[in-house]
Amino acid sequence: MHSTDFAHQRVQVSDGIELNVATTGSGSPVVLLHGFPQTHLMWRHVAADLAADHTVIMPDLRGYGDSDKPADTGTTYSKRTMAADVVAVARALGHDRFALAGHDRGALVAFRAGLDHPRHVTHLASLDVLPTLDMWDVLRGTSAAIGFHLFLMAQPPGLAEELIGARPDVFFGHFLDIWSVSPFPADVRAEYLRASREAVTSIVADYRASATIDVEHDALDREAGNRLRMPVTVLQQDWGAALGFDARALWGAWAPDLDHRTVSCGHFMAEEAPDVVAGALRDLLTR
Repeated sequence: MHSTDFAHQRVQVSDGIELNVATTGSGSPVVLLHGFPQTHLMWRHVAADLAADHTVIMPDLRGYGDSDKPADTGTTYSKRTMAADVVAVARALGHDRFALAGHDRGALVAFRAGLDHPRHVTHLASLDVLPTLDMWDVLRGTSAAIGFHLFLMAQPPGLAEELIGARPDVFFGHFLDIWSVSPFPADVRAEYLRASREAVTSIVADYRASATIDVEHDALDREAGNRLRMPVTVLQQDWGAALGFDARALWGAWAPDLDHRTVSCGHFMAEEAPDVVAGALRDLLTR
């Protein structure tokens, strides 16, 4: 399955901002959010499985892919704003309640949607991230070098955009290569590079938000004791063993109804092990 196998439409979410949204299948709705440096195309294999009995909705996040890329005003790329986009897309397509899964950046958006919109999100899945507060807490010492891009894009506007914009294919291609266990198909890799090349400023703004306003929002929720009320599944590589933390415990503090699984594939698990991901999502939807 490729992007051309999906139905595509533009959906307005707020203030004239439109997202590119791909859909397939029929049945109860499942919204899938992509990660960095990707687009909705990353879900092509999982969507083919789920579409047998679910309506699968795959937006390009604001600032990514073929969605609009508004200038950042400080809150434009907060996960709170991006989570509101997700609810708006689902409602525009006729779904008030839906299951939600996200990978990487999309998982951070899904996490925020689960906290902010529990009435709408029935089930939640996160692929290969930690919640923002916990992510920054575990990146210490020389092991933090693995997340150098997080610190680069956390800088005030200007520096990261200039550096990345000078050689975007080198920068984004670096992550496509080192985070995967096998090369991407040439056409898929080219599409990810094309989309990222056209979105340098907004991608940086998304990451900058995770070092600023997103931290504030998560800290307020932690202080208030807010937690995810729906069944949650987390799929992760064994980061804890490598960096010295208990990922299950960190997630458990946010999600009382948690199924935490460690996978043996690389970061891009929806493409490397789609059967594993689709199976975990199907298990989640029965809870």
